[in-house]
Amino acid sequence: MSDKLIFLKPVFKEKIWGGDKLNTIYHYDIPSNKTGEAWIISAHEHGSSLVENGPHKDKSLSDLWENERHLFNRSETDDNAYPLLVKIIDANYDLSVQVHPDDTYAQEKEGVPFGKTECWYILDADEDSTIILGHYAKTKEELTNLIDTGKWEDLLQEVPVKKGDFFYVPSGTIHAIGANVVILEIQQSSDITYRVYDYDRKDDQGDKRELHLDKAKEVTQVPHQMMKGQAKKEETSDYTIEQLIQEQYFTVSHWNIHGSLIYDMKEDYLQVNVLEGKAKLIIDNEEITIEAGQHFIIPHTVEQFVIKGDINMMVSHVTK
Repeated sequence: MSDKLIFLKPVFKEKIWGGDKLNTIYHYDIPSNKTGEAWIISAHEHGSSLVENGPHKDKSLSDLWENERHLFNRSETDDNAYPLLVKIIDANYDLSVQVHPDDTYAQEKEGVPFGKTECWYILDADEDSTIILGHYAKTKEELTNLIDTGKWEDLLQEVPVKKGDFFYVPSGTIHAIGANVVILEIQQSSDITYRVYDYDRKDDQGDKRELHLDKAKEVTQVPHQMMKGQAKKEETSDYTIEQLIQEQYFTVSHWNIHGSLIYDMKEDYLQVNVLEGKAKLIIDNEEITIEAGQHFIIPHTVEQFVIKGDINMMVSHVTK
């Protein structure tokens, strides 16, 4: 592997709803067939990625963020945490219905730097798969009543999904990933979740998982507003770059290359998740093979790169 890119190892999380598709699709060496998440680009304290290559091999991304600031165009006085977290989620069963706070609530009530706004790209989904995205309550009183009486069919908005769909999920949005759906999630670097409903499931110890109804009611946006990104597309005979979302925390684009692309870096750094295919990424005449299942950062030290091949990638960065 080249020293010019920062390749990262996934951090795996076993979940009550997890499965084995992280192995069957991407051939990862997962800990069990209840593996629900791979944190593929993370500097979060609950699971920081380790570098796979180069002079920083086996260091954590959080360590690089703190001590190798030139890689991210970060000043010596910047004390902010690494802002984004990227996951692959394998929902073998339904995830809990949940909601996340915004920055202000997370800082004031939880003492953490970030709330949790996220977005989802559907990597795989069985026929007739669905997600929950939003609710039907018109007022806080109606929301409270429907939650307290457990009238979930009246409250929750169900949406069909298929491979290639994209959803923006800002903080305050009630949501849940349905069974048999695999997603790439790009989010703020936060692990704050308020569960609203968990289907009365029990964990391995026979206990129901904790709900957080009071906080969930406080942070849920009422009425729900379906948010869509303003997609922009750049298309040539060799590639298509489609910007799926540009909002205050992150910008996410889908790159589908079937030829050659020359890219001049404008961002401080890029996060890259290779979804399908294989290609050569060329920096200063050095050819680096990249392929499905790899996740890496193109640091600020790279001014220009070329990609040649047939490859499908998600590329994200902090919005300036």
